[in-house]
Amino acid sequence: MKKHHYIAIAALLVTGCRVLQPNPSERINFTAEDTYPEGIAFDKQRSLYYVSSARLGTIGKVSPAGIYSTLYTDNSLKSSYGMKVHPDGKRLYVCVGDANYSKFTSPDTRAKMARLLIIDLETGRKLSDINLADLKPGKHFPNDLTFDDAGNAYITDSFAHAIYKIDAAAKATLLVSDEKFVTEGVGINGIAFHSAGFLIVDNSATGMLYKVPLSNPKNVELIKSDQFFLGADGLLLNAPDSLTIVVNGGNDKIFKLSTNDEWKTSKLSATTLIADRFTYPATVTLNGNHVWVMNARFNELVDSNSVPAKQFAIQKAVFKPVPKTKGK
Repeated sequence: MKKHHYIAIAALLVTGCRVLQPNPSERINFTAEDTYPEGIAFDKQRSLYYVSSARLGTIGKVSPAGIYSTLYTDNSLKSSYGMKVHPDGKRLYVCVGDANYSKFTSPDTRAKMARLLIIDLETGRKLSDINLADLKPGKHFPNDLTFDDAGNAYITDSFAHAIYKIDAAAKATLLVSDEKFVTEGVGINGIAFHSAGFLIVDNSATGMLYKVPLSNPKNVELIKSDQFFLGADGLLLNAPDSLTIVVNGGNDKIFKLSTNDEWKTSKLSATTLIADRFTYPATVTLNGNHVWVMNARFNELVDSNSVPAKQFAIQKAVFKPVPKTKGK
């Protein structure tokens, strides 16, 4: 009897531990060997996710059931990164370069290529291929983009420490290059547009956030925060006073920030759990009211012993409110 009693207790303890350790949040798994997608964009009209490829440059699409297929590729692509569906719902804008992980990297493009591709979503045909490298001398890494209410696009260049503007006529100009952005390695990265007329950008190396007024882009302001987000990557403005920020490079969590003064200051309001086990999350997209994250798995690309991954996951972010500090 004692033996059976102990076994029953052990089984109960194991079951209890499982209850205390929640499963990771919902995922859409898909097979796309050696792609290492970084960018993600949800197309609500077609109910599809578009994903980039830091390794191959290919631009793919993923169904909610996890079926991957190619939307666009050509021999000139090295790496594709951030992407967004244009507000008109007809075109996909994609950042293309050769920053670090491309299988096809070459001396003539490494840290030199900076392009914006515009893809027709009905046909998968390339509509425009805009060269950004001539807008500022030096190294280049076109990383992420956003749109304003007029359909203008804004792109971060993480090596040039600059933001470019591409207008509705596909004309590209240098919007701003500020000393506050300058750092070693990957600098400004994620970018979001606020309808009050400014951009919010983060800096991967410093973990800081900046506010860039479009009426006076040279007036870059640090957004004061209660903490830094080293490894900051993609941004998503959920509401005028709520911002999602993806953090990777060891932390691998998703955070929500809030403000009550139009992003002069911000504070941490919610976070995902360690138990969700994001794997080098990179960028985010909105599907309805839900935030979905691209797990880029870039940690494997710096490990010489790793075997190229075949399966990747788009993962739902489930946030837990951060307890308020006493007196606040």
